[in-house]
Parts: sequence; structure tokens; C-alpha cells
Amino acid sequence: MTLIGWIQILLFCGLVLVLVKPLGGYMTRVFSGERTLLSPVLGPLERGLYRIAGTGENEEQHWTTYAAAMLLFNLAGFVLLYFLQRFQGVLPFNPAGMTAVPPELAFNTATSFVTNTNWQNYGGESTMSYLVQMAGLTVQNFVSAATGMAIAVALIRGFARASGKSIGNFWVDLTRATLYVLLPICIVLTLVFVWLGMPQTLGPYVDATTLEGAKQTIALGPVASQIAIKMLGTNGGGFFNVNAAHPFENPDAISNMIQMVAIFAIGAAMTNVFGRMVGNQRQGWAILATMGVLFVAGVVVCYWAEAAGNPLVHALGLEGGNMEGKEVRFGIALSSLFAVVTTAASCGAVNAMHGSFTALGGLIPLINMELGEVIVGGVGAGFYGIVMFVVLAIFVAGLMVGRTPEYLGKKIEAKEVKMAVLAILCLPLAMLVFTAIAVVLPTGVASIGNPGPHGFSEILYAYTSGAANNGSAFGGLTGNTPWYNITIGLAMLMGRFLVIIPALAIAGSLVMKKSAPASAGTFPTDGKLFVGLLVGVILIVGGLTFFPALAVGPIVEHLAMSLGQTF
Repeated sequence: MTLIGWIQILLFCGLVLVLVKPLGGYMTRVFSGERTLLSPVLGPLERGLYRIAGTGENEEQHWTTYAAAMLLFNLAGFVLLYFLQRFQGVLPFNPAGMTAVPPELAFNTATSFVTNTNWQNYGGESTMSYLVQMAGLTVQNFVSAATGMAIAVALIRGFARASGKSIGNFWVDLTRATLYVLLPICIVLTLVFVWLGMPQTLGPYVDATTLEGAKQTIALGPVASQIAIKMLGTNGGGFFNVNAAHPFENPDAISNMIQMVAIFAIGAAMTNVFGRMVGNQRQGWAILATMGVLFVAGVVVCYWAEAAGNPLVHALGLEGGNMEGKEVRFGIALSSLFAVVTTAASCGAVNAMHGSFTALGGLIPLINMELGEVIVGGVGAGFYGIVMFVVLAIFVAGLMVGRTPEYLGKKIEAKEVKMAVLAILCLPLAMLVFTAIAVVLPTGVASIGNPGPHGFSEILYAYTSGAANNGSAFGGLTGNTPWYNITIGLAMLMGRFLVIIPALAIAGSLVMKKSAPASAGTFPTDGKLFVGLLVGVILIVGGLTFFPALAVGPIVEHLAMSLGQTF
């Protein structure tokens, strides 16, 4: 570990914190329907979209109607993206002559982008046409991110409102998230990325002659615009196969820092939106502090493990950290930081190959995802994910003091606790059950690239990444098979919608309750005690659930490495 590395990490944390209040304040005004600087330009377009959709900005929906609208919209997006892939061979904007995507892969990819996972069992530059990249993948990058933001805002309204029946309007929240937040920031980011050297063109691929006289085809395309929303929307789907390790997707340390900040920006600011809308910003800071404690702990362990390197390599007289699978232009510190950021935020973009990390270095991305999208998490998804643990923590606190649990003046009763537990348990159900089945089936084991515990970790990582809607991978696993395309697709659906539906049910239940003022017996939820309780609940639930699987994967791999054995 180096001083420069820690300065880079601290710079990243500082930039994220600086953005929390201004971005949180702006998003609060957007979702509250207040006027912003962009209203004169985007207001007419916004109202026109409402007329087309047959709704209005003042129309409100019950939580069941809100959920139905969300599900139907995502179903339509899935169908459109699936058929774009299946017919891309006869559609325009296909200069490389890409053929139709196979059915299982098209299902996996459509599911992946609709659920904001962006797991990719294909190489983008060799599989998808420009039309599919733009009209299919990039569009879903926007609307899947906007869906997550809409659900988070609907849940916040459940706490902020009292004695009501509605939690907002899905179409209005979706439109505002896209028009006022995602689109303007992405336009700016796209221009910055083009300035830094990313391609943005509809021209054909370029043929070049190498110094050895060989012919090389250089893939181009509308890259910068997709990278902007892939990072800001915590989507993670790369235009190129090696994702943010490709120089056209991530040219230098400046673009790398911008991308990492973009990954965290909206998720961190959403906690400030929560504090503002419930009338107590300290509540938002407490949740952000919880996320920060878990994030910093992960960065420290991952950076230490990668900087320490492999003792077997050191025994050969080669000193230094683990640079396998990392780009020299980023080094160990920024590669480790990026790995923790992208898995904490359920983004899935990578600037280094996680499968080449040391056992403990690769353990941290796994844990980040297994904790359930709560360390900042995906845009919106991170907030409603951690609120499920907040409900559980409040319930535990109520049991300890013998008092009916309450949060922000709302009583937390059996229905809310059951919904929160359902949302929390659906992730390990998808991660562990599919992993258990895959490691005993010949078709599952056949895709493993490495023997022993690392091979087990490859499978565990794949289903963990899918269910956590992350999309990164241990690259040794061959995922483009019918088995993995279908089962990881199912894990993605479970991890997305079996969390969203309980979250909306909680919002619908809370919005109808009266809000009681705090009393002497009210458990404070805006201080260090609550942060400690919430961190403890998250770690205990995660540890009890996943430690056995981690013990036979990265933990035993680390112990074996210490004894001189590699896999």
C-alpha cells in the first residue's frame, strides 16, 4: 500500500461526499414536482409524455397500481429488447453484419438489462449491432435505472406521508428520473468522455496494420454515450468485452475517477433525498454513514490483500503486489477501489479482472453483493435495499427494550417486518440454491475454468452477481451456455422484483399510518448507536447466511495459498 494510493481513495470519498447535498437537494425538488433550472426546457416535453401515457402529474396511485405499472413497463422492455436481438441481422445500423443472437443468450441479455444487472455472456463488439446497443441496451440502461429511483422515492413517501392511500405515480416518477436527472448528467458526461478520448461514432469498424504487418480490426461505435449511463445508472454493461479495462471505455486515471464517482453519485445522494423528504436530514446521514462504514472496511481489506500479493510469487524473489489482471495505467490502488465501488453499488463495470484478485481481494466483492445491495447499491435499489435492514434493525431494537418498534413516527408492525424479511431472504435463495444445484450438475461444473475452491467461487460469484443485479464476474466461468443463461436470468428476476414488490408493499402500508411525535422512549435513529446497530444487523445476517459458502470458496483458497497450494 502506498501514500499515493490512499490519497486517490480519499479523493474519491471526498468527491462523493461533496456531491451528496447538492444532488440530493436537486433530486428532492425534481421528485416533489418543484420548479428547477431545467423546467422551462423540459417541462413541455414532460407534460407531452404524460398526455401520451394518458396520465397527469397530479394523478396518484395505490401501491398495487404502482407495482402493476412498473411490472408491465418492464415486461414491455424485456419483449422489445429480446426481439431486437433476435432480428438484429435484418435491422439497420449493423455495419459489422452481426447475426441474430441465440434464444437463450437473448433471454439472458434482455433480462439482464431490464433488471439493471447488465450481466454479459457475450462480447459487445462481436455480438451486438449499433442498433441493439443504442435502441435496446442503452435505452434499458436509462429506464431500468429510472425504475430503481422511482421505487426508492415511492418508499420514501411511505415514511414522509401520513394517513394517505397513494405513494405517487410510477409514470411520473419514471419520467422525471429520466428527463431531469439521468439524461442531463449523461449528456455532460458523454461530452467529457469524448474529450478524454472515447469514440462516439456510427461509422464502421476500422482496419489497421500492426508493426508486424498483420491486419487488425479496431471496433468503434457510439461508446461514450453508453458508458455515461452505464456508470451513472449503475448498469455496468460494457460496450466492449473487457468493459472499463478497455482504453476506449476508460482511457486514463481521470476518466477512471469520473466513472467511479458517477457510480456512487445518485445512490449516495438518495440518502439525502430521504432526509429532506422526511424533514430530518440527519436520518439520511445516518444511513449514509452505515453505508460508508461498510464501504471503507471493504476498501481497506481489498487494497491490503492486493498490495500484499501472493506469497508464492514472493518466494521466487519477485516483490510487489498482485498486478495480475490489472491495467498498468490504474495500478493496484485504483483497481482495488474500482472493484469495491462497482460491487458495493451493484454496477458490475470492471477495470480489472476480479477472478485474478487474491482470494481475500476477491472475497470483498463477493461480500459486497451478498449483503444485498446496501452499500450505496444500485440507483434507488441501494436505498430501498438498506431500508429492509432498517426495518429489521428497528424490530430487533424494539425486542430488546420491550417496546413496539417505530421509525420516523411510524409503527413497524408484523406486515412490514414480514415484507422486509421476504425481501432480504430472496437474495440468498437465488444465490445459494442455484449455486448448490450447479456444482453437482455436469453441465454446471463443465463451465468452470479453474479447479478446487476457486472454481466453486466462480459459480458462487456468478449467481451472487446475477441475484444482486450487479453483473460483474469471475472471468474463468464460461457463462454462455443454455444452463447458465437461463438460471442466471432467473436469479436476476428474483433479485430484482422479489425485493421491489415487498418494498412497495411496505410503502403502501406505512403511508396509511399516522405519524406520532417522538417521545422519551423513542429509539433515536439518527445517531451513532443506530448506525452501529444497523451495521451489526447487516453483518450478522450476511455472516450467518453466507459464511459456509465463503468458507469452502475464497477462505479455504486463501488458507491453501498460505500453505503453498494454488488453483
